[in-house]
Amino acid sequence: MLNQKLLDEISSKINDLVAQSPVKDMEKNLRVLLAGVFTRLDLVTRDEFDVQQEVLKRTREKLSALEAKVAKLETKTKKT
Repeated sequence: MLNQKLLDEISSKINDLVAQSPVKDMEKNLRVLLAGVFTRLDLVTRDEFDVQQEVLKRTREKLSALEAKVAKLETKTKKT
């Protein structure tokens, strides 16, 4: 079985090679490109989405209650 020191040394050398290679620049450029695309897409955060979902739920509940009240009032006015 490989010794931990040897694995750490190999990992360190691989990280050094990646840091010195064009791969690091490509990763950085890709992140900038994706950040720009996401900004233009007008996305919302998960927190904003959850808040709006809760607002919509409460609005639906209020609408259902109002519809029931209107139906009840319509029934009363038809009887009179």
